Amino acid sequence: MITLKGEHIYLRALEPEDLEFIHAVENDENIWEISQTQTPYSRYLIKQYLEQAHQDIYEVKQLRLVICNTQDEAIGLIDLFDFDFKNGRAGIGILVKDHENRGKGAGKEALALLINYSFTHLDLHQLYCNISEDNEVSIKLFSRQGFKQIGLKKDWTYSQGTYKNEYLFQLIKN
Repeated sequence: MITLKGEHIYLRALEPEDLEFIHAVENDENIWEISQTQTPYSRYLIKQYLEQAHQDIYEVKQLRLVICNTQDEAIGLIDLFDFDFKNGRAGIGILVKDHENRGKGAGKEALALLINYSFTHLDLHQLYCNISEDNEVSIKLFSRQGFKQIGLKKDWTYSQGTYKNEYLFQLIKN
């Protein structure tokens, strides 16, 4: 699908072979705050999830895609969640797994591809994301793609003994 192919990366559907990659991502305690995870995931649960990953976004209200580089290596994940067809909106989240792959434009390109796909193929009216106020990299990434900060949720996330505020960003289709 050309819509999901960029200059340096492409987005693809989940495959059974992604089991170890997703297991590593979901069990990385450094990102549990972002994903709201409390406990580790077993390979068995992830395998079951992958077996159901073929389901349509209209059925399961979410879409997870793998971000791949030009060497066909999985480097991250990008998600649509809380898909609401009636109101034309969905949440969006992104993660580039390893630090050596960050800051090179993969996240920017993946986000642009999924925004285009969401507005063109899914006919969404808007996308939103939630970003911790101390996540400056994500705030810049989404702001540069046209997302506007529309709200602040105070003391929203409890992490490492303290409550953190979270911003709500929104992008409305022109």
